[in-house]
Amino acid sequence: MANIIHITDFSDSALDVYVRLTGAQLRNKLEPEKGIFIAESPTVIEVAMQGGCEPVSILTDERLLGGAVDRIIEKCGDIPVYTASRELLTKMTGFELTRGALCAMRRPALHDLEELLKNARRVAVLEAVADSTNIGALFRSAAALGIDAVLVTPTCCDPLCRRAVRVSMGTVFLVPWTRIGDTPADWPEKGLEQLKELGFKTVAMALTDKSVSIDDPKLKAEEKLAIILGTEGDGLNKNTIASCDYTVRIPMRHGVDSLNVAAAGAVAFYELTK
Repeated sequence: MANIIHITDFSDSALDVYVRLTGAQLRNKLEPEKGIFIAESPTVIEVAMQGGCEPVSILTDERLLGGAVDRIIEKCGDIPVYTASRELLTKMTGFELTRGALCAMRRPALHDLEELLKNARRVAVLEAVADSTNIGALFRSAAALGIDAVLVTPTCCDPLCRRAVRVSMGTVFLVPWTRIGDTPADWPEKGLEQLKELGFKTVAMALTDKSVSIDDPKLKAEEKLAIILGTEGDGLNKNTIASCDYTVRIPMRHGVDSLNVAAAGAVAFYELTK
């Protein structure tokens, strides 16, 4: 039975996850099993639940009860469902809840790297991608275009931060992912060595004098490829490029020298999963 709780102010500590805790506090690095992330909109919440994520509480506009949010509430047992006027919610969260609902959910355990890659043929590695919008877009492209797994380096943005989850439309719960390395010192040397030990040829997406075209037949012939994409602006670390088996470019026209990392990822995923 739904546990509807109407709120008139936001001093209740139960609402901390929505209005007061930082992203780092939600992740709870000291005790990962207690970590929380926020899913936004009924569609994303449903995808997260289908992916096995456990809801803790819901925050929703009281005027939306009786609509799409009810379908979510019915699947969540007796967890607290906090509701308030749209005006109060806007003041609480700092933005209008146009997507209907926020849901605090327990963070799933990370996959073991070796187990995750055991049957994978095409994986994406995101090196120090700091922008949450790009992370979300890359996951959405990975899901749509057949990438088997996504690996994020220790300096990447958290794929379960609110904006990344929202931009991905929940696909962060459809594509298996994990971190490659626990500290910045684990990448690139140690991480690239792990990939090679697991049978992957590594592909650095970068513009250099030694770059081969992304449609090079040699790439298609490789059984296992790890496609490595770099941070916004600076691109991949020079040591990463030097240590990879291939350096690959996307042919471009009109003097354009590069694409946004999310756009480049979509092109690379499409071409290299054919």
